[in-house]
Amino acid sequence: MSLDDVTFVGRDLRRPECVLVEAGGRIWTSDESAVVTRIDPDGAQIRIGAAGGVANGLAMAPDGALLIADIALGQVRRLDPDGAETVVLDQLDGRALGAVNFVCFDDLGDLWITVSTRVAPRSLAIERPIPDGYVLRLEGQEARIVADGLCFPNEMRVDRAAGWAYLAESALGRVVRMPIEADGGLGPPQPYGPAPLFEGAIVDGIAFDAEGGLWVTEVTRNGLHRITPDGRAERLLEDPSGRVLNFPSSVAFGGADLKTIYIGSLRMDRLARLTAPVAGAALAHWAAPTGHLDQAPNERPPHGQGLGLSGRPELSYGAVQS
Repeated sequence: MSLDDVTFVGRDLRRPECVLVEAGGRIWTSDESAVVTRIDPDGAQIRIGAAGGVANGLAMAPDGALLIADIALGQVRRLDPDGAETVVLDQLDGRALGAVNFVCFDDLGDLWITVSTRVAPRSLAIERPIPDGYVLRLEGQEARIVADGLCFPNEMRVDRAAGWAYLAESALGRVVRMPIEADGGLGPPQPYGPAPLFEGAIVDGIAFDAEGGLWVTEVTRNGLHRITPDGRAERLLEDPSGRVLNFPSSVAFGGADLKTIYIGSLRMDRLARLTAPVAGAALAHWAAPTGHLDQAPNERPPHGQGLGLSGRPELSYGAVQS
């Protein structure tokens, strides 16, 4: 793989931090101009939601709605096809969550949430670092902390079948894995691969391929790495000048053969794209009967369908064509 192989998709994006790809080729990315931007296979774009917070991580629910981690407002929100947003979670035991970074579903339908820090500004938790980050698991309407004492937890992936949760611990420049215990909690973190990835590294996004390799974005050298199943790290791309890749924040596999890589960024206005030598591992939403976000506003599912959303006000915003 080479920087010369990189092409781009999307245009005029603002802080496209996270990338989510559907089986049919549709791409979703967080976008500070709205909440998300949808990029269709023909290149057409539509912005959905209203600007105001900072959408960070994205996950697709079993019913096709998007779950948004808003790192500025400290919320997890549900986004419906007409742009209506509903707060799913913004506090725990009467206390604000903090910098909600990422959300992902496991194959049982539980939602996992990373909160990087409660310190403001959140950058301090990386600079020092500060071990006040934690992981929540939302099962139905019950949320609980399943891991804490982490240094800026970022993206995570959960393998319920194998019994492990994998996490990018940004401030320590490493990936860790934690055993999933019988009660659904997580055991002590164990380094997965080099710890740190290299001296001064800040890791961000992670995604598994079909051979068990874990792809990792790194932001100080604008790199893409792969941790092999036996724990070795391979440097696949690196662009210290930021000429092609600048602050790569997430990585996702797509395409019919799952060999197309999409890379999000905090600084670029488009997504990087290139071909991988190995297929990615399909995420839970590839097997889900999605489609609600394709529907017209009057076809949206009943309020509260999917995750427990009762008792929350709904904020309705129309989609903005671009």
